[in-house]
Amino acid sequence: MGQDALRQDNLRSPRGPRCIALVGPFQSGKTSLLEAILARTGAIPKAGSVEAGTTIGDSSPEARSHRMSVGMTAATTTFMGDSYTFIDCPGSVEFAHDMRAALPAVDAAVVVCEADERKLPQLQIIMRELEDLGIPRFLFLNKIDKANKRIRETLATLQPASRTPLVLRQIPIWKGDLIAGFVDLALERAFVYREHMASEVIDLDAGDLDREKEARLTMLEKLADHDDRLLEQLLEDIPPPRDAVFDDLASELREGQICPVLLGCATRENGVLRLMKALRHEAPGVAATAARLGVSDEKTALAYIMKTTHLQHGGKLSLARILRGHITDGDTVHSSGGGNGRVSGILTPNTGADAKRASAAAGDTISLGKLDAVHTGDTLTTGKTAPASLVDVAATPPVLATALAATDRKDDVKLGQALARLVEEDPSLSVVHNPLTHEMVLWGQGEMHLRVAVERLQDRFGVSVKQHAPPVGYQETIRKTITQRGRHKKQSGGHGQFGDVVLDVKPLPRGSGFAFREKIVGGAVPKNYIGAVEEGVGDGLAHGPLGFPVIDIEVTLTDGSYHSVDSSDQAFRTAARIGVTEALPQCAPVLLEPIHVVEIVCPTDATAKINSILSGRRGQILGFDTREGWSGWDLVRAMMPEAEIGDLIVEVRSATAGSGGFTRQFDHMAEVTGRAADQIIAAHRAAA
Repeated sequence: MGQDALRQDNLRSPRGPRCIALVGPFQSGKTSLLEAILARTGAIPKAGSVEAGTTIGDSSPEARSHRMSVGMTAATTTFMGDSYTFIDCPGSVEFAHDMRAALPAVDAAVVVCEADERKLPQLQIIMRELEDLGIPRFLFLNKIDKANKRIRETLATLQPASRTPLVLRQIPIWKGDLIAGFVDLALERAFVYREHMASEVIDLDAGDLDREKEARLTMLEKLADHDDRLLEQLLEDIPPPRDAVFDDLASELREGQICPVLLGCATRENGVLRLMKALRHEAPGVAATAARLGVSDEKTALAYIMKTTHLQHGGKLSLARILRGHITDGDTVHSSGGGNGRVSGILTPNTGADAKRASAAAGDTISLGKLDAVHTGDTLTTGKTAPASLVDVAATPPVLATALAATDRKDDVKLGQALARLVEEDPSLSVVHNPLTHEMVLWGQGEMHLRVAVERLQDRFGVSVKQHAPPVGYQETIRKTITQRGRHKKQSGGHGQFGDVVLDVKPLPRGSGFAFREKIVGGAVPKNYIGAVEEGVGDGLAHGPLGFPVIDIEVTLTDGSYHSVDSSDQAFRTAARIGVTEALPQCAPVLLEPIHVVEIVCPTDATAKINSILSGRRGQILGFDTREGWSGWDLVRAMMPEAEIGDLIVEVRSATAGSGGFTRQFDHMAEVTGRAADQIIAAHRAAA
């Protein structure tokens, strides 16, 4: 970035458009805060309500019906002459990819939380994300109207979630058991809350004045940890100049040395104006964000794609943050993913209808139309060559699956297209085609994630689907060796069919797969038919006597005979299949089930519950350890049958207040015998 730009940005109150993320645990009040900001800044006449389904954010049918954010919302407003685009991110861990993809390009984040100890692990996950990306962050302590303990105690409860000190910027003014207002410690002014109106400045009484002096000193001491001049002033009892305090707050926020804490109640619009003023004075502008991302100083425009959306009737929209230069409608752009396209429409994400514009400049957050070859996480440029990617946003591995089929067979193609669009919008979904059952299996981050995806298929793409649990990857093998003849002879006028093979069938060690060999002497089976024999053996192994694919087996072609006229590839393929099909039931078939290594991350106080869940699902616990770099978290490792992992995530989330997760890795196939095997085989036959 240019030196002048950076110098401007280093001052308090950088000018120009800013992009601010609203993040925080599930149901902490992010969407309500966005409503309050839009109402307070005059973008909407009055704040909507999540309960009533009248909010600007969460306007999709899925969000309304579940009363929760199931995707990201962007809304732009102006405050004191500057443009602000707020990115309201879902709080549920199942929809966290939207947040992860958007965060790299924001200037700052407001972490919305409440004084609830149960949500501490969720808060820690979000804080860690912001810390790792180096994003300046404010903590907005919401629902202050329901507070029932001292703010200092609440702060001590929340501090373990943050690796940087939480610095209290405000203290409450109590009126009996309720918080009636606050004192701004930097400004040294007291305010009393007024519902849906700006707070009123009041004089402090003696008791509150003493508390303010004590709290202000605590704030200054934390700031002095990174400012020697301020430390000297405090040691010499010299009151620091107010401007110097504000400069410290701004610079230490940007350096990631502190996380300022503000108080408020979004549903009553309390504390919103103070938050906006803190953002205006202290949050960095686009120059600092571009510098953080390593954007070089060039003339061509550079933008980052935060989100992709397919509209029902308006084509594709790419939400982008411009980090350098200008983009004009009609510009040709190249992406880091190798795609290119021509911008067809530039929109400001707005309340109600998005506003069209002819161009956009550095700092603007805009939607670009019809860029089909551009994807979420891509870096765009108006330059002649594709740019390097600024960040790599990898999707979290999925944890839950459902098998889908179109209710109406003629919608099969439509279903495939709709799923491709859903996965493009949300890369934490994935679709796998099961080659054995020919089904589409949709993988996602949890129960609600998949439910919303299925609802979107119906609501947006008009595809109704049937769902069932995906089949477990059972297989079978054999214990005995046998030699078996397979003959296929058919005479029906003209050319007949003749194939004759002798096969040695024997078991192989676990994990060997399938091996085919031939030991033909004297041309008993001509060389040109041996490939067909191997194919026929493969056909016979696709469905063993128990009903599953057969593995860990060796089949050797040792002998056979042929007819000079009637033999063909097809005849030998059929003979080999017959030979294998007749041999297998005599080889003591045995059922195999897939076993995975599962690694579960969970808060330490939930580890005992997790161990009990694993034991109840035939899990063999391999050990547990503290999660590296995460205080108050454990990592539990276990071996588990695939059949038991199906809905494991539902129990894990329930035991960890929505914060736990796991990864899985196939390890080996293990034998299943006795009653358990009988039940699996019977269920498979009934379903076939």
